[in-house]
Amino acid sequence: MLHLKLPTDPRWVNLAEKSVEEILTDHAYCEQKAASNCVSLIQSYHDKERLVEELAPIVTEEWGHFRQVLAELKSRNLKLGRQRRDEYVNQLLDFMRKGGDRELRLLDSLLVCALIEARSCERFRLLSEGMADEYFREFYRKFMIAEAAHYRLFIDLACEYQPEDLVKKRWEEFLEIEKNILQSLELRGDRMH
Repeated sequence: MLHLKLPTDPRWVNLAEKSVEEILTDHAYCEQKAASNCVSLIQSYHDKERLVEELAPIVTEEWGHFRQVLAELKSRNLKLGRQRRDEYVNQLLDFMRKGGDRELRLLDSLLVCALIEARSCERFRLLSEGMADEYFREFYRKFMIAEAAHYRLFIDLACEYQPEDLVKKRWEEFLEIEKNILQSLELRGDRMH
């Protein structure tokens, strides 16, 4: 379904389980950044009616996810740590078009969002199936479902504003880049990506 070219190393779940405070902190910031990114897209592409209508509730949902993760940290007597530099996302952003055609920049933005949501969905699935803590398995299952819907929405929006063959071609390019990025990054259990 997600079409990712490289599955997450299964050892990641065990590493994440050993770093609950860190993985929850990173997860919280990922949700916050997702909400902020949707706000930025709405501001930059306010003339795209469907985009505005579809992303406005996602802003609320992602911010709600941020608050859920904060509540989970608090319930476990854990603290929200510092935000870290997200090498995975930054490398994806480096591949995006800079300047030039506004519509092609939108396409890249939507595809990067879709890719981040797809990878998050895959990681939440792994956590929902692999963690020893039954509560956490259900906790992450809910996030997995939400991320899958967001992934589909960003792909659908890309196809709304660009021809499907162009979307597919660029999507394949991003999938290949994402695979290379993952191969270059150290496997860490304190990070969602």
